[in-house]
This record gives sequence, C-alpha cells and structure tokens, in this order.
Amino acid sequence: QVQLVQSGGGLVQPGGSLTLSCAASGFTFSRAIVNLMWYRQVPGKERELVARTNSAGRTNYADSVKGRFTISRDNVKNSEYLQMNSLKPEDTAVYLCHAAGWFGPDVTGNDYWGQGTQVTVST
Repeated sequence: QVQLVQSGGGLVQPGGSLTLSCAASGFTFSRAIVNLMWYRQVPGKERELVARTNSAGRTNYADSVKGRFTISRDNVKNSEYLQMNSLKPEDTAVYLCHAAGWFGPDVTGNDYWGQGTQVTVST
C-alpha cells in the first residue's frame, strides 16, 4: 500500500526558511513513473499547485514561489522535499505532497496524498 508521510512545517518569521519532507512507502521512486507535487491550501481558497517534478527531473513552479522554493526528490530515500526560502506571510497554508502516475506493477492506484502540514509565516 502506498503511503506518503509528511514532516517539517511549523511557525517561521517572514524572510525565514523551512524544508518540508514527504517520505513514500509502498513503491520505489526509481522504478515508478510519477509526478511529485506540492500543493497548498488556505481556508476559503482553491488548492494551489506550488511545485512539480517529474521522473525525468523536470520542475515547474507557481509564479508566486519562483526563485524562493525548490522541489527535489531523493530516489535513495524514496522522498520528496520542498525547500522554502524568503518566506512571506502569504505563504501561510497547509502544504500537501502529492504523487500521481504509474507506481509499479504491484500498485493498482495512481494518485496519493500526504496528510498535510501547517506552515505559518508570522512575526
């Protein structure tokens, strides 16, 4: 069974940095063809795609985070990360990792989410 377990997040002052982690189990990164993504959710607003990386290592970012956030994956640790620098109050949200694609011959699903973690940017 595929699971995505998030860690990191918390309270940080404006201009600070945080790193979010998303550890995957139930499939092997190096054998799967999946897009790995980070979304964020603010109450009353639509869920926003923040960053995405595919199996080839290509990355895309929302305009609001370009130059400040970096998405990465570690095929050895079976994990994805979101490095967030120069954080602003408007980055405050629940952040969720998401994996979608083909997870291997033993996995029937094609879409999985982490449990979400709160990031609060405030003085």
